Amino acid sequence: MKISFSTLACPDFEWSDIYSMAKDFRFDGIEIRGIGRETSAPKAAPFSEARLADTIAKLRSLRLEIPCLTSGACIKFPEKAEANRAEIIEYAKLAQKLGTPYVRILADLNPMPADDIDDDMIAETLRSLVPVAEEYNVTFLVETNGVYSDTARLAKLLDSVKSRKVAALWDMHHPYRFAGESPETTVANLGEYIKFIQVKDSVLREDGSVEYRLLGEGDIPVKDMIEALDTINYNGYISLEWVKRWAPELSDAGIVIPRFANYMESYRTRHKHSLQTNLRGDGQYPWPKERILNYTFPDILDRVCEEFPNQYAFRYTELDYTRTYPEFRDDVDTFARALLAMGVKKGDHVAIWATNVPQWYITFWATTKIGAVLVTVNSEYRIHEAEYLFRQSDTMTLVMIDGIKNISYTDIIRELCPELESCAPGELRSEKLPYLRNIITCGTRQPGCYTWEEAMDLSKNVPYSEVEKVRRTIDIHDVANMQYTSGTTGFPKGVMLTHYNVVNNGKAIGDCMDLSTADRMMIQVP
Repeated sequence: MKISFSTLACPDFEWSDIYSMAKDFRFDGIEIRGIGRETSAPKAAPFSEARLADTIAKLRSLRLEIPCLTSGACIKFPEKAEANRAEIIEYAKLAQKLGTPYVRILADLNPMPADDIDDDMIAETLRSLVPVAEEYNVTFLVETNGVYSDTARLAKLLDSVKSRKVAALWDMHHPYRFAGESPETTVANLGEYIKFIQVKDSVLREDGSVEYRLLGEGDIPVKDMIEALDTINYNGYISLEWVKRWAPELSDAGIVIPRFANYMESYRTRHKHSLQTNLRGDGQYPWPKERILNYTFPDILDRVCEEFPNQYAFRYTELDYTRTYPEFRDDVDTFARALLAMGVKKGDHVAIWATNVPQWYITFWATTKIGAVLVTVNSEYRIHEAEYLFRQSDTMTLVMIDGIKNISYTDIIRELCPELESCAPGELRSEKLPYLRNIITCGTRQPGCYTWEEAMDLSKNVPYSEVEKVRRTIDIHDVANMQYTSGTTGFPKGVMLTHYNVVNNGKAIGDCMDLSTADRMMIQVP
């Protein structure tokens, strides 16, 4: 995990004092909620057009990030819709310039529930903001405050928005204090929606009011909350929100911020190697060249998401699929849960018979996350070659497109498995392919098969914590991929490739090409 603090803690500090304190106490970032007397980040002097370039350069030199801009926009009030939208757009523009992945918005005003809210109106407002998030490549985070300290209600709201660009900011304090939720319940409710976390400690006075305390001196179960986060492999930011701007009687930042850094020390992520700079000096990459990596594929993806949350992973020109690395990981995690729901276990074989479509990459990375083995199928295979591969590889689950050129994959699979005409999805019992149980089509609907969308919906039946349980059993020497030889001199052979093999093969290629965040790679082959 990374740590930051909100500038709410230091309303009287100059900007230079804020970033110096962050550097001195080895923080990873600073959450911006105004600077000095200015509570609006876009209007704060360090982020003015005249000073922005210098601010970015200074933060970069100190290896500090701004992970979240915390706006004051509260979309609860319809009469303020126009002003809220204008404010949110200004925050999104600034976030893009800073490379900040998240902008906080409020769906309720106060920490504890006061009056009810129209969820449908909030959802519609959030949906209207999705194009803004997409334009500026940011994610809007709805805080767990007010009525949405009931995180089951917040999760239902986010489900209805149906966009990767709207997620949750978990204020650890409010669901526990005002909704009586256990940490395990909150994490189970929100799961992968949790993208950023604020923390503070408190006790209740006899009159029922809240008295904020230094972290560890109240009764908020912060350690239990961090342990709950571990079940979903959360590796983002935990940010101290010390609300001295609103409560001047609270202890000074010079006391609470060092204490927070010390409290969080054992939970922080420490990497052996810092980010590397490419030869041109305009891009970065995570690991030194000419070094062997002892990581699994999920480890690699987590590190890239942590270091480069705004970097695009995919941008298809002819398909509606553009994802940053964290957004792509969300898709991977969803399909990993779906595979578990279908009964796929560690060591099972999942075949992909497709051209260069998003589902190919999602399937590969999802199988690596649950210890399954991806079997790659030649896109030019005809029926006899396909039958041989599926039988010889013991394929249990097949993900496929409709076909390519004059080859109809759907016709081939119907001929191999006539039982599809009368079976339900996931219940195939094929005479020719006895191991095959699940077929997922990425094109037209076919009898006995899941569509891609139906398969993804199955993820709702499995919590992400189940993915993490399996993921933690995966070793770098476990098989990740089975590739078949061409069969020029005999029957094709399934070649077993481990995480260690493929990860280091890819790294060696990247090292030789000096690939970094500055590069864009076009892949047009099937």
